[in-house]
Amino acid sequence: MFTPDPIPRRSAPPASSTPLGDYLSRAGHGVDSGYAVLPRSLAESMPLPWQQHMRHLLAEFHQAFGHLQWPVYRVVPSRYERLVDLDDDQLAEVGCTVEVGDNGELEYRMRDGRRIENPESQQVLVSCLDPIPRRQPDGRPPAPGAPPPPAW
Repeated sequence: MFTPDPIPRRSAPPASSTPLGDYLSRAGHGVDSGYAVLPRSLAESMPLPWQQHMRHLLAEFHQAFGHLQWPVYRVVPSRYERLVDLDDDQLAEVGCTVEVGDNGELEYRMRDGRRIENPESQQVLVSCLDPIPRRQPDGRPPAPGAPPPPAW
């Protein structure tokens, strides 16, 4: 027998056709517009069922895309800093120079000589020490309270 009552609708938004892309565009840790980076030490310290699931997903991923010419990626821990707060080494890293202009004020320039307008509002990505502890060479996690080794 049919009921005259309407069929209840889900109150949640419809399922996305790009769930991973949706999540990564909201995620902040280790994600930018081109890459998602997982610190190996954290991945290897996940509970065993998670590690098994992650291993399965990565194996399927590599099986699907193993035919591509993969480069070797160099991942550098980085953070955003204001351009005007950088020292000379950091300025060189991001491809900028600073000099005193004719009016006595500092002028920031790109490598090609272009002047950077409003350098105090410009944020750039510079390398930093890795705050995530790495595993020791024998595979053990770092000792509690031990400072992380530099990741240079």
